[in-house]
Amino acid sequence: MSVHDAAGAAHRSEAVAVAAERRWAWIVAAIIAVLVLMMVVTGLHWSAMPPSRVETIDVNTVHLKGEFVESNLGTTLGPEGRVTVRLIAQQYSFVPQCIVVPAEMPVTFRGTATDAIHGFVVGTTNANTMLVPGFVATFTTTFTKTGEQLMPCHEYCGTGHEAMWARVQVLPPEEFLAKARGGERLSCVAR
Repeated sequence: MSVHDAAGAAHRSEAVAVAAERRWAWIVAAIIAVLVLMMVVTGLHWSAMPPSRVETIDVNTVHLKGEFVESNLGTTLGPEGRVTVRLIAQQYSFVPQCIVVPAEMPVTFRGTATDAIHGFVVGTTNANTMLVPGFVATFTTTFTKTGEQLMPCHEYCGTGHEAMWARVQVLPPEEFLAKARGGERLSCVAR
């Protein structure tokens, strides 16, 4: 192979590599453009059409009247056997500070925030939500293991964020039902 042939082969190899890089650059640019377009369309759609089942609440009166007054916070066992936990997040605490729930029974959490966006995750479970002022977050989960779990705030809410956490005590179903039969709001905070 002559020097001229080797130079021509090197030039063709370089041209093939440049063409492949150009194709990939176009593909990556197209993917980015599609993702940006999806974000814009979704953002415009959701701002015009908010999700259904959105419950709102007046943050100015949340402590004074309605579902989230202090005497109504904590865990309750309804007449139909449904377990509901009501809680409020505020800088820099959860109310109640300690929540009692049963193992192996569905538990519905209903919560809101009064001042900033907060959130929580319960230990290593799938109980995880964001609490936004003016809105009620609702989800249902079942705890499989008994014991105490930590419930930290996972949305940065200010300089005291790192100290914002609560505890969740998961009791065996029989023990929970025995405590809940009195109709009182359950909490593991000493009174």
